[in-house]
Amino acid sequence: MSKNLLLSGCLAALALCSACSKKEQSAGAEGPKLVFKYKFDPNQERLGNLGQPVSVPAGNAAQSPAFRAMSSHYLELAPTAFTALGKGAVLYRHQETNKGGEMAIDFASAKLAADGEVFFEVPLKDVPAGEYEYLRVSLAYQNYDIRFSALGQEWTGSVASFIGFNSYIGTYKIKDSSLTLNANRKQGYWALETKYSVVSGQAPAGATTVPNPIAGTSPVPAGSCVVTGPFSSALQITGQEKQDIVITVSLSVNKSFEWKDMNSNGKYDPLEGEAVVDMGVRGLKPLVN
Repeated sequence: MSKNLLLSGCLAALALCSACSKKEQSAGAEGPKLVFKYKFDPNQERLGNLGQPVSVPAGNAAQSPAFRAMSSHYLELAPTAFTALGKGAVLYRHQETNKGGEMAIDFASAKLAADGEVFFEVPLKDVPAGEYEYLRVSLAYQNYDIRFSALGQEWTGSVASFIGFNSYIGTYKIKDSSLTLNANRKQGYWALETKYSVVSGQAPAGATTVPNPIAGTSPVPAGSCVVTGPFSSALQITGQEKQDIVITVSLSVNKSFEWKDMNSNGKYDPLEGEAVVDMGVRGLKPLVN
């Protein structure tokens, strides 16, 4: 059997576990805007589901992926740690569809943005005046490269990971390859593109880390990917602003791709049965410029 066929066949059997407007609204009206940009930070603190620092557990290994793009489903400013989900200033909710049966995020109209790119903006006059201590962002899709070992060599693979609560997916592109589903997929659907093959699968429920430091007072539904982060000081919106407010949504990708390191070599060896246990982001820090 050729090396190409061996790699393709083995990876096809890999039990890879995934982690983790309105129509895209434009601030076309005159006046200052509230602007949101992504930042993918491999050096930002690594958090668990409760928003506390966590290390990689014994027996596991992890790496920081090289991100290409992210998309979001929902955006909310929360006044306090006691503000229930949906009771703050909801600025954005991505278009949904029932074409796949249950209501789901419509991936075809998703706004994909890279590091430093604007993914949403809204006129400040349309944002309720007040003070906000937390930002909530429901992440829907992530696309990045990982490193893995196989057949005695080091390889690069590209991952498309759908981490929203439910997504209706038509045709999507991983890196160079495209797949067509025309169906709904729950949180944890993934596809991996290598030099020789493309494989896809579904992670079990609960496999995506979703940091929420106020989970005790303001929880989010299981199966969602509503990541919560505190502002360093409360964001104040008066409605009288004269210039844009730019918020960088800094997402921790610090060792966010984690797997069972069965041979303790610190490398991801899928052909040796090493299963990925998490693909979720590891924290959100809203930075006001």
